[in-house]
Amino acid sequence: MKVEKRSFDFIPENERYGKPRSLFNIWFSANMQIAVLVTGGLAVTLGLNLFWAIIAAIVGNAIGGIFMALHSVQGPRLGIPQMIQSRAQFGMVGASLPLILVIILYLGSYAAGAILGAQALHNLFPFISVSAGLVMLGLITFIITLFGYELIHIVERYLTIIFAIVYVIVTIVVLQMDFPAGSFAVSEFHLPTFIMVASLMAAFQLSYGPYVADYSRYLPSNVSSRATFFYSYAGSVGGTVWMMALGILLIGTIPGFVDNQTYHFSHLLGESLVIPMYVVLILGVIGVNVLNLYGAFMSTTTTVSSFIHIKSNEKSRFWLVLGTTIVATLLGFFGQSDLMEFIMLFANFIIIVMIPWSTINLVDFFLVRRGKYKTEDFFDTDGEYGKYNWIGIWALVISVAVEIPFISTDGFTGFMAQKIGGADLSSLIGLVVPFILYYFPMKRRLAKRERSLNKS
Repeated sequence: MKVEKRSFDFIPENERYGKPRSLFNIWFSANMQIAVLVTGGLAVTLGLNLFWAIIAAIVGNAIGGIFMALHSVQGPRLGIPQMIQSRAQFGMVGASLPLILVIILYLGSYAAGAILGAQALHNLFPFISVSAGLVMLGLITFIITLFGYELIHIVERYLTIIFAIVYVIVTIVVLQMDFPAGSFAVSEFHLPTFIMVASLMAAFQLSYGPYVADYSRYLPSNVSSRATFFYSYAGSVGGTVWMMALGILLIGTIPGFVDNQTYHFSHLLGESLVIPMYVVLILGVIGVNVLNLYGAFMSTTTTVSSFIHIKSNEKSRFWLVLGTTIVATLLGFFGQSDLMEFIMLFANFIIIVMIPWSTINLVDFFLVRRGKYKTEDFFDTDGEYGKYNWIGIWALVISVAVEIPFISTDGFTGFMAQKIGGADLSSLIGLVVPFILYYFPMKRRLAKRERSLNKS
């Protein structure tokens, strides 16, 4: 096993390998972990009963998963990391705007997961403090991320087998619990809360958007787009809905579950299996945090390379991965005090920024340029995509600004959301507004450029 020699650069066809079915393992195992379980529990915390919370999780993930899997299709077609491709929509330097936001997102997601993993380590071995656990998990994820793409696929493949076996047993046990009266009452439906929760769940899937293609970019360019989409969608939506449903049932049934999720979850199968359950929880955190760290590293490298030349070699990779790991671990130290508030903060952040970014990126790929890009120009400030694409930049900025009045969360409700009874329509705004602001001006620009080329 060698350290991955490619970082943010193009993958030549002679270095491509693998089959789309490997993507199922990546996205299934990444979601079979306790941070997803806790995120699902937010549905109950926000006021839905168990029935409608599970329905909201299914609906939200089913919709968000479509965008997530469409991003996966881009990997084999272009052979470059997801956020490098974003330079076509925002420009070489302009792409730094969404990139910086994406880096913050993945560092925060890493920290939230690492806190849960460190708590599990502390509960398993009380002599290991949560802070020490954060450092230990950081070291493990650093090593896997440093080796990169191939080792990540191998690790996630074996984790998929382990998680599938363990969580089938856990699900059987959870379904035998005594749920509170009225937990599955269909009549107890509150539309604004349902929309808010479904939006949160959709945003969870969209949070993978900026690095989905990173794990499909080594596939041969001629692989089936339909298969790439299907395996990414099935793995991510299937694993997420499963874990979120467990979180909804557990947090809605066991008093105080949120206060010490790792302790309660590890004792579900009895005292004799506590240690194996803790190990599974820790493995789940490692599985997803490797992806978060890899994505943060790739995004950081892409951002820095927009301003200074970086050689894509083992030395630069080592220092950039190490620096990213240190920052992510430090963020975990500050996030320990209130985990649920920490997760909510990043969930809201995902909704506001990732939906319009995803819309712009997918509209450009599937509708505007139809997958036709000049690969060399992704790395050239004097190329077709230039330093700034103000159409994409303003489309993103304006879309985020327009979303804010329509946001309805536990901590903030915009004035437009208040007027419509507290329903959160920010996700719909994040789809429609950037589509209009980007598609039509960009189509006109490219058509004008093509006419000029034809005349010359």
